[in-house]
Amino acid sequence: MKKQHLTLTETDHRYLTELLSKGQLPARVARRINGLILLNQGFTLNTVSEQLGVTYQTVGEWRNKYKETGLKFLEDKQRPGRPLGFSGDVRAKITALACSETPVGYDKWSLRMLADKAVELEFCDKISYSKVRDILKKTNSNHI
Repeated sequence: MKKQHLTLTETDHRYLTELLSKGQLPARVARRINGLILLNQGFTLNTVSEQLGVTYQTVGEWRNKYKETGLKFLEDKQRPGRPLGFSGDVRAKITALACSETPVGYDKWSLRMLADKAVELEFCDKISYSKVRDILKKTNSNHI
């Protein structure tokens, strides 16, 4: 007789099946759901790990987290790392500024002038010229 590693409630099983059928899930979440469903069907941790391409320990953690917190564990936690410093709106304004007319007496914009003007126009509180360069570099802008 197979060892039953996990038994889903009928409500949870139905909910997980519906989520999978919609097809709008991040791959990580879909993999976790598939793991839970396979465990519920009586597959072993090793079998599930081989089918999903994850480690045995990962499948065991999914099982344990489901038992502790239910379906809440499917949601990704906040990941570490520095948040983006400037929104897409600010980036677009800086790019548009670089494409605009230069100040009187100047042939073209410098990175420092763009940074100063962006702060003056209150696009942001502060910005370095190197960050302006990074923003324009990502847009393939050749206005500088």
